[in-house]
Amino acid sequence: MTINLNNLLNSISKNSKIGDFQDLEHIDGLSISSISANLYSKKRDDVVMFYFRNGANHASVYTQSKLVSENIKWNLKINKKRIKALLINTRNANAFTGKNGFKGLKILAENLSQMLTEKQKIDEEKPEKILPNEILFACTGTIGEAFPTEKIKSSIPELIENIKYNQNKYIWVKAAMGILTTDLKPKLAMEECYIGNKLIRIYGIAKGSGMIYPNMATTLGFIFTDANISSTILKQLLKQNIQKTFNAISCDGDTSTNDMVSIFATGEASNSSISSIKDKKLKLFNSSLFNVLLNLAKRVAADGEGASKFITVKVKNCKTEQDAKKVSFSIANSPLVKTAIAGEDPNWGRIIMAIGKADVNLNPNKISIKLGHISIIENGKLLPSYNEYEAADYMKSEKIDLIINLNLGKKDFTSYTMDLTKKYVEINSDYRT
Repeated sequence: MTINLNNLLNSISKNSKIGDFQDLEHIDGLSISSISANLYSKKRDDVVMFYFRNGANHASVYTQSKLVSENIKWNLKINKKRIKALLINTRNANAFTGKNGFKGLKILAENLSQMLTEKQKIDEEKPEKILPNEILFACTGTIGEAFPTEKIKSSIPELIENIKYNQNKYIWVKAAMGILTTDLKPKLAMEECYIGNKLIRIYGIAKGSGMIYPNMATTLGFIFTDANISSTILKQLLKQNIQKTFNAISCDGDTSTNDMVSIFATGEASNSSISSIKDKKLKLFNSSLFNVLLNLAKRVAADGEGASKFITVKVKNCKTEQDAKKVSFSIANSPLVKTAIAGEDPNWGRIIMAIGKADVNLNPNKISIKLGHISIIENGKLLPSYNEYEAADYMKSEKIDLIINLNLGKKDFTSYTMDLTKKYVEINSDYRT
């Protein structure tokens, strides 16, 4: 897929203009570079680096797939509390590439660390030596193809030369586009809050369009903040907030080998120290972080491969949250439900089917179902007032809300997904060509 920044800036037909995105600006301590390493047949940005001049605290969550990419194996070996760079490549997942895939990352880390060290000598008053084990990697693209080590290595001088110490909206959008694969739109989100009397920025980008189903984090997501928060607390915050954000989306029920969501904190805001996750000063930051993660997660689901509709599946009043989650994803992952929505057919029988196969205890006489504002089932019975023509008209909307009430308890869960269209089949049957 060719990414053309001019299309983003000017396109009306795709409803994708730079003005559609929030005004992400500068985060102290962070620098960005986005270039083409010619990984695609047509020129586009395909390698992106986030560089932390003075280091950044960090935390990540990764896929729970039993077959993971080489970059995740690399990252799991990193034990540094502060890292200096994150290097992302698209087009190649570096998964199932064996020793050569891992060796390629080692070569890139050594080369990049040397060149960033030289950059430090030129630009910093007190330059630091950057080590290979202070660099994290993210890879996305085709599984099983040889990792293009030499192409990426040869692009590193240009990557270093193009480092932007000050960011603006254009640079953030360019970076967000540089990590895309089959996505149609870049995904960006931002929030601002206070820790004490210090203004804190939280910015994020993500990619993901297919192979999106949670057993951890799903897709690639990167959060950046200038807050002064330790890696330990960042890890706790990320694990806590991932469950109802990136762990609440599904496009096709498949989990990638490369799933990764990370947060980086430069500490440049110099807010007062945070001693634990229970610190009251973290309350606003925690809710703002959740908002950024949820915003990005929804954008991933809405931009699912071939998607024409964004679907919210809210399951209410269950005995346990786990029951609510099972029912919600049983509906969200049902090809029959998703194709009915793609065809704008209010076939509520398919929702009943998906509830029934979720393997939770049910009382059929208590189930209620709504399609947006339209009540269909109440207390296990079809409402006499239900009007299928009204429901069919609602199905023409780009946003579809399914609300299921089991009336068995007080626990809820909401998942987010997209419809299943002919375009999805076309994209994935033609993915490598």
